[in-house]
Amino acid sequence: MIYLTRRATFSASHYYRNPAWTEEKNRQVFGACANPNGHGHNYTLEVTVAGNPDPVTGFVVDLKWLRDLIERNLLDAWDHRHLNLETTDFGPGGVIPTTENLAIAAWRRLESAVNAADGVTLTRIRIYETPEIFAEYRGGL
Repeated sequence: MIYLTRRATFSASHYYRNPAWTEEKNRQVFGACANPNGHGHNYTLEVTVAGNPDPVTGFVVDLKWLRDLIERNLLDAWDHRHLNLETTDFGPGGVIPTTENLAIAAWRRLESAVNAADGVTLTRIRIYETPEIFAEYRGGL
């Protein structure tokens, strides 16, 4: 079994707010991240798949296919967007776009398409909000 990781980057803005809370409570819990105008990040996404290398090509998966899948299923929806205001994953009534929730949402956007490929399984999503902060998801929620 080989684990292969493809990395991509995207830029997006977001804010942390719970609409059921008062402005004071949002500021208390989320600090400056509760600013309703939001703030942005240059995120790094890592998608890891597992499989056995093809005996003819030596590839676990076609890297162009994986890149195109990530672009079509995730980057087209999130890159240069305000996650709270412009996406179905985190729009009104959706979950707060924390790094943890971004990792879960990315998994959900990619899992079925990756796992439909012959002999390949999605095994990990990692999203870096900053070089020092990342969330990793391996399915199961």
